[in-house]
Amino acid sequence: MNADWQNGGFGIYVHWPFCQAKCPYCDFNSHVSREIDEARWVAGYLAELDKAARELPNRVVTSVFFGGGTPSLMHPDTVAAIISRIQKHWPMSNDPEITLEANPTSVEAGRFRGYADSGVTRISMGVQALNDRDLKRLGRIHSVAEARDAFDIARSVFERVSFDLIYARQDQTLENWKNELNEALCLAIDHLSLYQLTIEKGTAFGDRYEKGGLKGLPVEDLAADMYDITNELCERAGLNAYEVSNYAKSGAESRHNLIYWRYGDYLGIGPGAHGRITLNGQRYATEHYMMPTAWLERSQTAIGEKVRNPLSPIDQANEYLMMGLRITDGISRSRIETLAGESFDTDALSSMIELELIEQRQDQLRATPRGRLLLNSVIAELLF
Repeated sequence: MNADWQNGGFGIYVHWPFCQAKCPYCDFNSHVSREIDEARWVAGYLAELDKAARELPNRVVTSVFFGGGTPSLMHPDTVAAIISRIQKHWPMSNDPEITLEANPTSVEAGRFRGYADSGVTRISMGVQALNDRDLKRLGRIHSVAEARDAFDIARSVFERVSFDLIYARQDQTLENWKNELNEALCLAIDHLSLYQLTIEKGTAFGDRYEKGGLKGLPVEDLAADMYDITNELCERAGLNAYEVSNYAKSGAESRHNLIYWRYGDYLGIGPGAHGRITLNGQRYATEHYMMPTAWLERSQTAIGEKVRNPLSPIDQANEYLMMGLRITDGISRSRIETLAGESFDTDALSSMIELELIEQRQDQLRATPRGRLLLNSVIAELLF
């Protein structure tokens, strides 16, 4: 019988931890550094891939994702070396998706041709806003004009280009967002990631919010209206809401992110990178050392992995539930109950169906549009 992870596929995530500046809303593992010994970093990534290949032979890689941080600060030769080593160790699926996250500054945009020559097939660009005032508020160091220029260059080089926007920003009205989203839809090729601004503890925004200094955030009802108009306008433009915050034309979904949401296996390398890998029938949660220097020192002498925790059947079922209900395809009831070794709480599931938060079609359970709006509460009710 096939291993369960094969239901979702196998991908590789590469974390580049450096940025030109730290955005005040960001809680990712990112650091500003004036000097980066890129040759040493290449050696670290390649050493980690070599170790992983010995543990995980005979996997077919369906996607590679360079995230961060700002991976578009990497030299194209660094990206090429990593992709080449992955291809050496593992067979790739037909037409693999290799994504690189980019910030739209003119310096980085000039590297796009080099990334394409290295094997990158898709760019995911962090635009975040289409007006300069809000870009400044969000701590972004590019302008709208630079974003448009970089996007045009990316479109001329890559067939697949996506970009991110953040909504429910300070002092943003529903009409403001509607106009901005329509502008984005005119630019977009086939994919948009549209995230509601969340205030995370430990970020600059989080500290400011705790002190009462982050004014003008939308009330809950307005944020919900923004979510509704987002779905409405994207659907009208032919971009389906295939995940809570992601919209794409049919066939243009992010294949790498679908590995996460379909609960496949993924190898994470780089500072702070997380992974889910299956060895000898046991699934593990992995996490690498957070600090760049700590990871780099260990990557070449031992291993940059700090945590490898075995996941119980219930852990796996709950993770699949939390990830799988984010996508419109939903989850397989038989798969999750096999993972858990037990059935759903009948009363809880029936209640979610009666409230029209969950719908069941044969073996598939999926959140309704209303259920996706209340997804955290729905998941809490269904956890094993």
